[in-house]
Parts: sequence; structure tokens; C-alpha cells
Amino acid sequence: MSAISLQGNAGGTGTLTVAAPSTNTNRTLTLPDVTGTFLTSSGALVTSATGTVGYATGAGGAVTQLTSRTTGVTLNTPTGAITMFSAAGSAVAATFTVTNSSVVATDDIVVNQKSGTNLYILLVTAVAAGSFNITFYTTGGIATDAPVINFSVVKGVAA
Repeated sequence: MSAISLQGNAGGTGTLTVAAPSTNTNRTLTLPDVTGTFLTSSGALVTSATGTVGYATGAGGAVTQLTSRTTGVTLNTPTGAITMFSAAGSAVAATFTVTNSSVVATDDIVVNQKSGTNLYILLVTAVAAGSFNITFYTTGGIATDAPVINFSVVKGVAA
């Protein structure tokens, strides 16, 4: 049976050692500095072919536009779903603002269409401290629908 030990101190680096009794050789992994809710590392973040990277359950939220497709929404989570106001699709571009306290001007916002009858082109056309704009239009469908847009905030820095 292998023995596992974890050594470290609060706010500092640590080591994880797995003893392999069959070879009497220890395998040691040096853990990065963990401060607060951040995990910092100078190495690459990798996952296996079957692993995933993303937000955990509970990190997201949902909001619905109330009066029109250009009505702004507020959702202060780093990921979530926006249900647009039910209306006919249009090939004319329109924009609405998402107010979100987790966003800073250097972040990247990823958007995609989760559902809806029409197919929409979705663009993030502005990112500022506390908000971002989504510009949208259909690729030709004009049915009345209430599409749902998924978004995720990817933290970025300028330097």
C-alpha cells in the first residue's frame, strides 16, 4: 500500500509525497503557493484528454431580459445564461449591456447560443469595468423566439 503525506504551511508552498513501497522510491510533487482563493503556478495548467477546465457548479447564474432585446441585464457571476426577450429575429444588429461586477476591462468574454429557433451571430463589442456589451443578429431566421445566450468570463491582464 502506498503512503501519502502532505506538508506545507498556510500561505506558502508545500509538497505532496507518495511513497511507493515496491520500489522504496518516493514521488514528490511541489505544490504552488496558495493564497486566499487563488492557485498560482509558473507552470502550465494542463488536463488529461478526458478532463475538463471551467467553473464549478454554483458559480453561474441566469437572468431574463424584461422589456425588449436591447434592455440591459444584471448578472454578477463569472458565468451564466441570458434569456433574451421573446421577439422576432432580425438581420439588423442590435446591442444590450450586461452589468456584471466580476468583469474588468482586460477580461475576455466568451458567448455562444445555447438555444433558440433562429441562428444568431453573437459578438462582444465592448468590455469595461463592471459590464460588457453583446451585439447580435440572425443569419436569416425571423421566427419569434427567446434565445438563450451562455457566457463565461476569462480573466485577463494587460501586463
